[in-house]
Amino acid sequence: MTDTTLKTFNQRLCAFLDASPTPFHAVKSMKTKLDVDGYIGLDEGSSWAGLAPGHYYVTRNDSSLIAFVLPDVDLAEVGFKLMGAHTDSPCLHVKPQPEKLTQGLCQLGVEVYGGALLNPWFDRDLSMAGRVSYVDTNHALKHDLVNFEKAIAMIPSLAVHLDPEANKNRTVNAQQHLPPILMQGDDKVFNFRTLLKQQLLSESPECGVADVLDYEISLYDTQGAAITGLNSDFISSARLDNLLSCFVGLESLLASNDQQPSLLICSDHEEVGSLSTSGAQGPFLESVLLRLCDGHENYHRMIQNSLLISVDNAHAIHPNYADKHDAEHGPKLNAGPVIKTNANQRYATNSETSAYFRQLCARVDVAVQDFVVRSDMGCGSTIGPITAGGIGVKTLDVGLPSYAMHSIREHAGSRDAHMLCQVMIQFYNDSI
Repeated sequence: MTDTTLKTFNQRLCAFLDASPTPFHAVKSMKTKLDVDGYIGLDEGSSWAGLAPGHYYVTRNDSSLIAFVLPDVDLAEVGFKLMGAHTDSPCLHVKPQPEKLTQGLCQLGVEVYGGALLNPWFDRDLSMAGRVSYVDTNHALKHDLVNFEKAIAMIPSLAVHLDPEANKNRTVNAQQHLPPILMQGDDKVFNFRTLLKQQLLSESPECGVADVLDYEISLYDTQGAAITGLNSDFISSARLDNLLSCFVGLESLLASNDQQPSLLICSDHEEVGSLSTSGAQGPFLESVLLRLCDGHENYHRMIQNSLLISVDNAHAIHPNYADKHDAEHGPKLNAGPVIKTNANQRYATNSETSAYFRQLCARVDVAVQDFVVRSDMGCGSTIGPITAGGIGVKTLDVGLPSYAMHSIREHAGSRDAHMLCQVMIQFYNDSI
């Protein structure tokens, strides 16, 4: 790997992160890259009968995506090489009736999405993005994406003078302390839907929006992704968990040799349990795989000949909190991908699948690390066990080491993503 190769890879990664403030925008970004590479978009509501060998993708809810390579082979005999990631990240969602006027300031009511680390949301330059549903001037119901891009909101901290114990025991009440300030106002409450209508018209003057009916809008930090550290050792950005994995998966799929049946699934709603039509606990993946097989017998044969690598970030050992890790299982940044194991099946890795991944890494000369949570601490989970339990596919959980998971700004090694990408390209090219 040359410095130039790594630099251009990370430039694409940073551009993808900045263009993807919500799952809707992440899917839009991935669709754009797939279109350029010649992938054909499919409609779930249309017939797929007689689908010819080729490159395809399909989306659900505009927030989950499956892209796959379909060569001219017997799927039941060969099986699929699958990689799974998720498009969502913990954040603040705007409520349906969000308008607040307090002390002459216009604020928004928000609710916390996922297990967000809340303190870092204070004193950041925030913007908003998401999906808007509206009626146009022809009375047609339409849906479009918006992104304010510039800093339009903030959640100021309470000064330490008014809370002398702040550095010892300040807590955040999600209802009271998180409504962001948009602007100064008067005694007339502003209309949030009118703001969205104005933004739609500014981004797409031809959309013809008449009335905004509903929306799924979240706040995000306007500070862009960056390569950081004195020697450029790190990448710092919002939503590394788990857009980092989505990017690696897409880059890997596009760089594969197209000889093996290969599939990338990027699901929404992982941070809230995955139980939705577009989440990993929903039927999206199974539905697509069933439609690609000729009959249930061949489908079940295909599943048993397939392998899923679930890719989600791993906790790197923190130099200031090293005691939060099992000393023998503390991954380090820029030391390679991490195999995640849990005896209680919070991760889907077993000895068979982990051995395969170690062999895969060795073939491309990439180091591999291990993560096991401390025995006296609880363990998070991923889409790995959900998918394995849902369709019965052999699965392992891996990830890239990172700091500050679920913060508004997370950190990872600047070389790890490229290393994992080389492993995943080999995976897509390999015959199991």
